[in-house]
Amino acid sequence: MSAIDHLTPDLWQQATRNLLAKAIGEFAHERLLVPVKDGERYALAAGAERYRFAAHRFKLDHWVVDPASIERTDGTAVEGGTAVEGGTVEGSTAVEGSTVEGSTAVEGSTVELELDAAAFFLAFRGELGLSDAVLPVYLEEVAATVNRGAYQLGEGLPSAAALVDEGFQAIEAGMTGGHPCFVAGSGRLGFTSEDYRAYAPETGAGVRLMWLAARREHAMFAAAPELDFAWLLETQLDADSREYFASMLTDRGLSYEDVFLIPVHPWQWRNKISVTFAPEIAAGRLIPLGEGHDEFQAQQSIRTFFNRSRPEADYVKTALSVLNMGFMRGLSTEYMEVTPAISDFVADLVHGDPTLKRHGATVLRERAAVGYRHPAYTAGAPKGSPYRKMLAALWRESPIPKLAKGEQVATMASLLHVDGDGKPLASALIRRSGLRPADWLRGYLDAYLVPVAHCLYRYGLVFMPHGENVILVLKDGAVERVFFKDIGEECAVLEATTPVPEAIGRIRAEVPDDVRALSILTDVVDCFLRFLAGHLHLDGVLSEDEFWRVAAESLKDYQAAHPELAEAFARFPLFEDGFTLSCLNRLQLKNNLQMVDLENQEESLIYAGRLDNPLAAWR
Repeated sequence: MSAIDHLTPDLWQQATRNLLAKAIGEFAHERLLVPVKDGERYALAAGAERYRFAAHRFKLDHWVVDPASIERTDGTAVEGGTAVEGGTVEGSTAVEGSTVEGSTAVEGSTVELELDAAAFFLAFRGELGLSDAVLPVYLEEVAATVNRGAYQLGEGLPSAAALVDEGFQAIEAGMTGGHPCFVAGSGRLGFTSEDYRAYAPETGAGVRLMWLAARREHAMFAAAPELDFAWLLETQLDADSREYFASMLTDRGLSYEDVFLIPVHPWQWRNKISVTFAPEIAAGRLIPLGEGHDEFQAQQSIRTFFNRSRPEADYVKTALSVLNMGFMRGLSTEYMEVTPAISDFVADLVHGDPTLKRHGATVLRERAAVGYRHPAYTAGAPKGSPYRKMLAALWRESPIPKLAKGEQVATMASLLHVDGDGKPLASALIRRSGLRPADWLRGYLDAYLVPVAHCLYRYGLVFMPHGENVILVLKDGAVERVFFKDIGEECAVLEATTPVPEAIGRIRAEVPDDVRALSILTDVVDCFLRFLAGHLHLDGVLSEDEFWRVAAESLKDYQAAHPELAEAFARFPLFEDGFTLSCLNRLQLKNNLQMVDLENQEESLIYAGRLDNPLAAWR
């Protein structure tokens, strides 16, 4: 099959419509664009160009734009004006400097234009704040994201009802939306069209990892206290690979006692390691061993692999120097040196807490990490540089050995999946469960939302519980419990009274009181649940009012069961009338090479006014 078979006019146009619908909805949500009412539809204008579309508006200023309804015309003059701070347009508070166009149409001839993603971003580059430096790179990311959409449309993906019966990895590859908030979410800049087919998560292709041996004096290996490098060899490599790699080392007068093994993404080997690390290979400090026998599959996070040959074996997360969604996706040897210790600390808290245990919350531990210290780049590249993140990996527990009979797993991102006929996977799961929709939702929120809230209120522990970082344990379509993963890089302890070992002190963070609750209100309520609420409402399964009532009751029942935390509940409230709107796309539009400072993420955030809190009605 050709790598470009999906590049047909029809598929490209449909994928473009889908991307523009998401762009209009999310940019309106972040108050970068302000659609105005135009009859039964809405309109946006940029110069002589005008976009009209149908949309549903929900709580949290959530826009669901109908892709099929989008029209682009040229030739209609439209008056525009600047909204003053505090002005309102159709119920949205415009922030200072917002441009409100399309308010008055003037008679004149119009020409309907074909939809074009690049043309849209060029037309609204001013409103979106796209600088000369960011714009061309962002346009490339947009093109790659449309390309993903066209590929998946051409593949004839299963219906939501059929996907419910598919296995873990079929569901993982079947997701079409990417991150629910980010518009340019599938850039993967650096991949060729052939690389895309070989390594993109949605292709579901089998991948064999390249293995290197690194002389121990130039490498780092860290693991949980009960594990060592021998454990890794015995559990993460098949017997034939262990024997073959040992023979290659013997030919050089070495043994496993002299080296650490590093798994490498095939793209990373061809494009970075074999070239950029060529001096290390020539000097014998790095020894290429070849591919292992196990077949892996890329996960939604693109650089993490599930072992298809031995599902009980750990995930492998590799460095991958491609630009994707605001970051170069490398892994830092220095940063990961304490990742297993951080993971153990969080897992011990979660697994030892009676409330979290009762709700079934489980952390998939990042049990070991390995990396190479390139002498030149360690000395010559600044901290945080992509040049110091090219050759490293970690191992994370697989959920498969932790499942009971009758249980299956699926990425939580799948709850936001909508098939080609507009049917949500979440609706199919609800039907499969036989439960009342409100009861199904309550079971899911008790398994997911309550543990996230308890971690915040009991320990001041926050992490990034978005759809790709949570795995649902399902039984007959109902959510039984959840696994939390990807803890080491994205967790923080905000409560000074929670003891943290000195060795992992980097996870301590101080944030203002009014920011703490945003770890739930932004990361969970706004960046995940608002989408699920919209899908279930539009599918006629559960109204959004009922959705937020169930969410509020889940939290209120949790709080009622923990009177000892009343002071924390009052100090970091979840039921206030509104909360600050944190804007993810604004970060990428401002700097799509590194959208936040990983050393100080809170100060990197961009806010734009406030959102009405859908939980407030049940305060």
